Amino acid sequence: MSEESDNYAAMNEIIVDIRISPDEYVKQYRAPSCMVSTYARDGRSVRFPADILQPFLLHNGIVGSFKISFDAAGKFKTIIRIV
Repeated sequence: MSEESDNYAAMNEIIVDIRISPDEYVKQYRAPSCMVSTYARDGRSVRFPADILQPFLLHNGIVGSFKISFDAAGKFKTIIRIV
């Protein structure tokens, strides 16, 4: 992989640390087309659809670090929990 393609991948991936209580998720993020606004670890301000977090909602809310990938047009592709 070239340095250019590595940079492209880095620009289309973010890592975010998230802590959302179950009550906060239900009150703020359950609405259709709701967006989460936060900062990635690299300092970029990011917005993404709240519904991508739904699979990670547990009894204690959504807690963890996540890698979110976007396509070249900035559309959501994948999200994974990272350790």
